[in-house]
Amino acid sequence: MTEEVIDQSPPPPDPDPIQNPNPAIHPRRVPFEHGLLPIPNLLFTDPIQTLAPIKQKLASSATNNRVGSPAISDALSISSDHARLVLETLASVLHSETDPLVVAKPEEVDLVGADVRDLVLFMYVQSYKRLMPRTHKDSAAVADVWPSASAFDGYLSALSPIQAYSLRLNIGLIIMETLVRSNSRRFMPSPADEEAHQLSYLQKHMANIISLLADPVEGEGDESSVLSLESFEHIRFLLHFGDKGSDVPSLSQATPFFKNSNPAMPAVPVPASQVHDWLLKKIASAMENISDRISGKENGPSNASGQEAATAVASEALNKVSSNDRGPCIIEGVSKTSLFKQASDLKGRSVKVANCHDSVIYLLAPLRYATVYGCSDSTIVLGAAGKAVRVEHCERVHVIAATKRICIANCRECVFFLGVNQRPLIVGDNHKLQVAPYNTFYSHLEEHMTEVGIVPTINRWNEPFALGAVDPHDSLSHPTGASDKQSESASFVDPNQFTNFLIPNWFAGEALGSTKDNPFPLPDAYLAVQQSSLKNLEETRQSLRETPLEENRKRELTTAFHMHFKDWLYGNHIESPTLYFILSVGHWILILCFSYGDSNGKCPATLLLAR
Repeated sequence: MTEEVIDQSPPPPDPDPIQNPNPAIHPRRVPFEHGLLPIPNLLFTDPIQTLAPIKQKLASSATNNRVGSPAISDALSISSDHARLVLETLASVLHSETDPLVVAKPEEVDLVGADVRDLVLFMYVQSYKRLMPRTHKDSAAVADVWPSASAFDGYLSALSPIQAYSLRLNIGLIIMETLVRSNSRRFMPSPADEEAHQLSYLQKHMANIISLLADPVEGEGDESSVLSLESFEHIRFLLHFGDKGSDVPSLSQATPFFKNSNPAMPAVPVPASQVHDWLLKKIASAMENISDRISGKENGPSNASGQEAATAVASEALNKVSSNDRGPCIIEGVSKTSLFKQASDLKGRSVKVANCHDSVIYLLAPLRYATVYGCSDSTIVLGAAGKAVRVEHCERVHVIAATKRICIANCRECVFFLGVNQRPLIVGDNHKLQVAPYNTFYSHLEEHMTEVGIVPTINRWNEPFALGAVDPHDSLSHPTGASDKQSESASFVDPNQFTNFLIPNWFAGEALGSTKDNPFPLPDAYLAVQQSSLKNLEETRQSLRETPLEENRKRELTTAFHMHFKDWLYGNHIESPTLYFILSVGHWILILCFSYGDSNGKCPATLLLAR
């Protein structure tokens, strides 16, 4: 069993720029991780030449500098559905929690619209390419740890991490599990690498970004455009200041040219070139700091022997602890176990679950963003994600999520039980996906949903929205014509196969919340199956109560339940750790039989009773 890797840093303290007079600059990860859409008309080969006339067209149809989906559809020549998707995605990644688009009700989104400046920046970053996965810094050291060449080496190198992991399950070699786990980690860039890549992108494009926000003035040369304080604040969509959670609430307060502006008086616009030069200096300094950090980690202790260094490389996946104070809480490498985190562990934070296998993970908390990356053969329960969920490169994973929006990318044979306020977005190379209505609850669920703004009366789980089969924002090459194909959509789980998921009460001594049932109403077909299963359960309970049995017969019956139920679990590919957990609660076994019932709502243990 592998112990999870989790960032346990406390929630960020209240911002206090006075305590940090020279805060560091950082990219906002959210637009790059949750704000990219594979819509062809949003991909500009020359963003500044294309976006400048689009900005003018949007501004001409704006009311109070805001535009709705009709204006976006017209300016970009995209469908109304795609224009609405642009607005909803922008709302999920905006920097201001008080922006009218963020707080708008679903029926008000088009009336409220988006600020043209935020929309232009959102469209600009659609040109961003995600960081290429990189191999381990010291492949020779990794090789020294493992046995010399074997018949599996060439075969494993041709497999994806998840395929290789599945091979390990079939062969049953313990050493291969550790090898594959080490190799699979190389496919997810570190937070520091991602931050450096995002800063490099902003450094390259900052002149264009400022040009799109600036206002022209009469004159020649570099001083021909200026940036107002209001427009400057919109750069917060891409950058923020502060280190280790101590963020500066207003971007202008971190600058030498807007810092002491009188709130009662309009601030004097600043030459755009001056803003550009200052931001480039800040970005260069931040990139240098990140480079030093990465270099220090890669070089490691200089006095370690070769064998010690090799052993450290081998155990890195097991023992690494995240040290990033500003990024998401990272849960990585969980294997063959159950993991539970509650609101006190994750409240108000974003979370990333990566490279977890054969596990059940409960994250029962109000979250902002959640990412599930590179997991297989697991069940992941997300409490209430108020901004967005992204599930990427997963195989045979069950995701249970109450969220405002979800994006599924490059997944295979996964099932999603959703309570979602917006249409589930499906992009990339997906195969055999299934969606179903939300199927669980815990006592604080409704409280958490209210806190992050999820509406239980709106559930669009059955309206998947499939976009391109190729994600143009990754850095991988694709076959010619592949970008024109549409991603494979998801099918619906058959109502007869729909099951409720029971969340254990891990902390029985703690105060319970008010949620007693699934807050998302079930469609009639699914509700009928659920009621039928409950009816069958009650009938079986009654039958057991009315059947007089001696103690030895009771023991025989209990043993038969376990044997037939275990056979049924294995036959339906319900594997560890779910299997271990279920078999450990013998007195609930009959209830679980109906929770995992067949098309008639019964499992073999119940059929045994019928005989």
